[in-house]
Amino acid sequence: MKFLSLLAALMFATTAAADTSITLASTTSTQNSGLYEFLLPKFTAETGITVHVVAVGTGQAIKIAQNGDADALLVHHRASEDAFVANGYGIERRDVMYNDYVIIGPKSDPADVGTSKTTTQALNTIHAAQSLFISRGDDSGTHKKERELWTAAEIATNGTWYREIGAGMGAALNMAAATDAYLMSDRGTWLSFGNTQNLTILFQGESQLRNPYGLILVNPEIHPHADTASARRLADWITSPTGQQAIAEFRVENKQLFCPNAQPEQDSKAFCPSDSAQN
Repeated sequence: MKFLSLLAALMFATTAAADTSITLASTTSTQNSGLYEFLLPKFTAETGITVHVVAVGTGQAIKIAQNGDADALLVHHRASEDAFVANGYGIERRDVMYNDYVIIGPKSDPADVGTSKTTTQALNTIHAAQSLFISRGDDSGTHKKERELWTAAEIATNGTWYREIGAGMGAALNMAAATDAYLMSDRGTWLSFGNTQNLTILFQGESQLRNPYGLILVNPEIHPHADTASARRLADWITSPTGQQAIAEFRVENKQLFCPNAQPEQDSKAFCPSDSAQN
């Protein structure tokens, strides 16, 4: 009788563990790359915890987490991440991975972006030529970074040459391909994008274009219903040697999309060793 009771208890515990799920508010760049489809089944197999990803722009992902509609947040705009934690909505931010941004345009390169030595110079050439530039305009991490770069270059983007579309990276790339326009993309989405047509990378490799991703737990003091324990297990796993190795192993057409464990304050090397060759 005791054996049957113990067996029933173990079966219940196993079922409960298998039914555990958390919600991760994250970005379209990570979701669309296929990273989560590769990574999260490994985590679930090891822990029994299912992760449901809500993939939107970074700004919207942060709002979802602030509203308590997620257990964890994985995004790529450090200033917004730090504000999320400073305002009490998040705890235990961890560096997870990084890649970089690239400036893409038509192979004919009418603005001569390809000869630029700096990001600022590249943007200035586009502005000077009044060449069409497609901006996501969706408050995503990529859009936020792009706006920071225009501001740093002291360039006003109020002309007809600059077009905000209020859509994701894939839609922006499709529009740029259809119109022979310039745009800025995260490398991961670019490498996994199948409709390149006449587009190519024209500028890359400057440290200013580094793109780190961070994972933050939703603060249970603000949202007591958040499953902090399970979210922490995800954070522990994805930053462990096992999780970091899985990130490093993820490939699209044998090209590495993300590099593990971004530590921009401590790492003088801006990108993965093979990044500059991944066109």
